Amino acid sequence: MRKRVLLSRPMPPGTIRAASDLFEVEVRESTQPMTRAELRSGLAVFDGMMLTLGDMVTEEVLRDFGRPRCKILANFGVGYNHIDAEACRAHGVTVSNTPGAVTDATADVAMTLILMTCRRAGEAERLVRSGQWSGWHPTQMLGTHVTGRKLGVIGMGRIGQAVARRCHLGFGMEVGYFNRSEKQVEHPATRFDTIRDLAGWADILVVATPASPETHHLVNADVFAAMQPHGILVNIARGDIVEEAALIAALQGGQIAGVGLDVYEHEPIVPPALIAQENAVLLPHLGTAALNIREDMGAMAVENLRAHFAGEEVPNRVN
Repeated sequence: MRKRVLLSRPMPPGTIRAASDLFEVEVRESTQPMTRAELRSGLAVFDGMMLTLGDMVTEEVLRDFGRPRCKILANFGVGYNHIDAEACRAHGVTVSNTPGAVTDATADVAMTLILMTCRRAGEAERLVRSGQWSGWHPTQMLGTHVTGRKLGVIGMGRIGQAVARRCHLGFGMEVGYFNRSEKQVEHPATRFDTIRDLAGWADILVVATPASPETHHLVNADVFAAMQPHGILVNIARGDIVEEAALIAALQGGQIAGVGLDVYEHEPIVPPALIAQENAVLLPHLGTAALNIREDMGAMAVENLRAHFAGEEVPNRVN
């Protein structure tokens, strides 16, 4: 008898086909996160679920179960801070994710944000679209030249290294990073002992560390105070790593020159005070928004499900 699997959102066609070839699949049609009631029902009714960002599986959701029918949550994405992996383990539920598939796509979006923020591209496009552009002149829209700048990376994992590689090899940038351990990379890179030291040294600071209770508000008012006035912050990791209220204050007070964000602390809510900042480039979580990347992610999630039900080692198990 085929296992019952729920896909929590509409997925790329290739993902649905691959899952349907192996399992009895139900696709939830809403694009919004699952409610607690839906998650509890899913844990009771399905053998496995493919979840994604915003589907909050907490100890409270699991509390009604000793061992739920659902034995695997295959997260569609590398970040799984919306799933309490330890609570899942206590209830006999395996959690997996999709690393690797997202690395280059997310690093590309980091470069998009770096270039847009430094060169004021969002502000410039709004000027043209408004019909108020009066023509070129020597002091028009002066921004920051990216080539040769100092890049600081918070979190030198796969994605952090991919950003650093692009910046060093493509733009001749000097690379520094903050990470729990020393990393061996293919180009020169200096490890800093504290985030404050890194923030004070860097021209461009990129957040690429996974979200966890330890990294909540890791980038806060102290970090912004350490940054140089021309400094740029870019976040392509998770929103709650950056203390949003402190970020807004730093922008309003001129402590930093600008910010490029693909993620937000209370996503999808973006504070009006942040939207009002002309020196903020704001993207709607586009990190992996390319069909081939999403299909690669789906293939990894389906393989995690297949391996689990076949009694094999789950390739990308996180708990």
